[in-house]
Amino acid sequence: MGSNRSMSIREKKRKQRRRKKILFVLLAFLLTGSAAALIVWNVFTVKTVLVEGNEYYSDKQIQQFILNDEYSWNSLYVLLKHRLLEGEEIPFIDTVEISLKNPHTLNVHVYEKGVIGYLYISAIGQNAYFDTDGFVVETSKEVIKDTPQVEGLDCDKVVLYEKLPIKDENVLKSLLTTSRALEKNGVIPAKIKFDETGDISLDYGAIQVLLGSSEELTQKILRLSYILPELSGKRGVLHIENWTENTPNIIFDEAK
Repeated sequence: MGSNRSMSIREKKRKQRRRKKILFVLLAFLLTGSAAALIVWNVFTVKTVLVEGNEYYSDKQIQQFILNDEYSWNSLYVLLKHRLLEGEEIPFIDTVEISLKNPHTLNVHVYEKGVIGYLYISAIGQNAYFDTDGFVVETSKEVIKDTPQVEGLDCDKVVLYEKLPIKDENVLKSLLTTSRALEKNGVIPAKIKFDETGDISLDYGAIQVLLGSSEELTQKILRLSYILPELSGKRGVLHIENWTENTPNIIFDEAK
């Protein structure tokens, strides 16, 4: 009897010690979790947002896109939300990468869609923006600064992320060659125009440039980049349509 009672007492004490250990571990876990929550709550606060890679939107606009709900004051929350959840699509933005420079500073790197021109599509009342390969990357009513409008091409409707539905492949090739060369040489016009024969002209406001056919387009635009700065303040028509290596004359008809 005495032996059984002693064993029972020892068993109770072991259970009590086990309960104490479990209680201690649980309490330590709760305290650690509470401390971590307090740190996350009080330390990870957004004070600075550093934005890079943006041209279409200002830093302030990008910040408004990123900090878009009631918990966005917390930098760790913003980081985890961006990495774990699918964010709302931002027009003309391909991807956005967010990282923490420190608990109070968010680094935001913006990767914009490569837009080199647009066509107005009357059927949808929007502009169709295309990239260097001729794919439609965005449709919007917005007009993006320093992006030329293309006129004179028959294009009634477009499909996002598909090529511009221009039936004549040679015309599409001419458009892309022209757009790339204009961007490369930093002489982006307000408009790129195609006439019924496929000849190309450029509208710089006071200066009109006739490029003519698709022959030697890259070289013609290179010459244009040398001449255009010297025509600042003038009005008229620059004739490059007949330029070749054998006939290099370029004529400027200045408006009276």
